[in-house]
Amino acid sequence: QVQLVESGGGLVQFGGSLRLSCAASGVIFRFNTMGWFRQAPGKERELVAVITNFGATSYADSVKGRFTISRNNAQNAVYLQMNGLKPEDTAVYYCSYRTGTSLTARNSDYWGQGTQVTVSS
Repeated sequence: QVQLVESGGGLVQFGGSLRLSCAASGVIFRFNTMGWFRQAPGKERELVAVITNFGATSYADSVKGRFTISRNNAQNAVYLQMNGLKPEDTAVYYCSYRTGTSLTARNSDYWGQGTQVTVSS
């Protein structure tokens, strides 16, 4: 079992910044992928960014150049720095964990409880 606890969401104005954090605990395998997904009302959960334990990253086209994912393997933590926020970034953001690689919204092993990000125009 892996527990994921997110923090850092909130309300921010257009163009502002937020930093999300996710702490993982439990049985953490050395080779894993962690990431962030988001879900807006009436929409499917979508990938934002993922990062492997080796540091390889992948981003949704909509956030490239604005968001940066990073992680601290020693602390089993993953972060999402969000700059240049837009109203369309408004969603519940979920931390995710998968043993191995190729993390997607359909094959995640564990999810956090989610944190709300709201961007006002």
